Amino acid sequence: MVERSVPRVAIVGAGFGGLWTAKALAGKPVEVTLIDKNNYHTFFPLLYQVAAAEVDPGDIVHPVRKILREIKNVRFALAEIQAVDFETRVLDAGDLKIPYDYLVLATGSTVSYFGVPGAEQYTFPLRTMEQAINLRNHILCRFETASFEQDPEVRRRMLTFVIVGGGPTGVEFAGALEELIRGPLVKDFPNLDFSEVSVVLIEGLDRLLTYLPENLSEFTLKRLQKMGVDVRLQTMVNEVFPDGVRLQNGEVISTDTVVWSAGAKGAAVDGWGLPTNRVGQIEVTETLQVNGLPGVYVVGDLASCKIDGEALPMLAPVATQQAETAAENILRQVRGEAPEQFRYTDLGAMTVIGRNAAVANLFGRWTFTGFVAWVMWLGVHLFRLIGFRNRLMVLTNWAWDYLFFERVVRLILP
Repeated sequence: MVERSVPRVAIVGAGFGGLWTAKALAGKPVEVTLIDKNNYHTFFPLLYQVAAAEVDPGDIVHPVRKILREIKNVRFALAEIQAVDFETRVLDAGDLKIPYDYLVLATGSTVSYFGVPGAEQYTFPLRTMEQAINLRNHILCRFETASFEQDPEVRRRMLTFVIVGGGPTGVEFAGALEELIRGPLVKDFPNLDFSEVSVVLIEGLDRLLTYLPENLSEFTLKRLQKMGVDVRLQTMVNEVFPDGVRLQNGEVISTDTVVWSAGAKGAAVDGWGLPTNRVGQIEVTETLQVNGLPGVYVVGDLASCKIDGEALPMLAPVATQQAETAAENILRQVRGEAPEQFRYTDLGAMTVIGRNAAVANLFGRWTFTGFVAWVMWLGVHLFRLIGFRNRLMVLTNWAWDYLFFERVVRLILP
């Protein structure tokens, strides 16, 4: 055995948490291996726009190797980790075995169905690029089929779209879908009676966007209702079946399309022997380490992290800030120093509702609504996109949609 002079850092997941950790370790005295089952980074805040035919899938993804091209001490492995041996410090990816001295887990989150019967089998989640493309195909196919359907009851079922969950994904997708329907699709299907088309947004709590101040939730509700979205607050889904949903009050909504955005849980790390909470997140210390495993860090949606007793939301700014802390703490350990506590700076949050309408809360103090918040949302999301081409293409699609009420990517593709 030859003692290594440069510590090895393995990062599992190329989302915001994993990628930002790798970038924070660029040029540092460590060897970094970034592992992901996809060779691209997805800009998840705009994933719903792929499903709503607003942007092309290729416009919100970026090749990981291109991002890392100039970083000499970081390499990429296209693999899916199946197990971890914490004793020998080896990642098992089938034929590929990756040793490490320090490990960062950033596998993100997946869908939580809360045990609702039929939800996993019959709903459309919106957490991956494949799911977004599948949902777009399905929505467009419903209109194609409905345009030749003679039975009005069957046609109404085809043209009813139910979205479960009044968080940012549910709100943004409801607004984008309503604009897709009332804009381009009205012109594409002149033989359809669009009074038969409905978008229903279901939320179990008493308001939308509960992570924002109440006045922003109220603005969001009124704006969606003005756009034509049927918003149902304090409404729970009891069961989902192939052609409808049953609500807690016994009402049945006939629909072929149920979009599930009601919850998320940490991406599965079953069998790894790590402590998890009820939503699948790994419990971490205030330094983002796993208890009893000082060389293992968890960041992003997978980390169960609390500040002043409050759990942090599963948002990109949380993941990127945790990534920077984890990278710095690894370097501190390499130097023989003690890791430091993670400190979160709340930069705020914003959600777009539709054309000229958004809500924003900056630094937990200032709130904005309407056109001003919409411009802020556009600027922030364009800035955070990786790659000049992606920014240019997304901006072009947005401008075309805004000026001509058209969406150029309403294509049914594999």
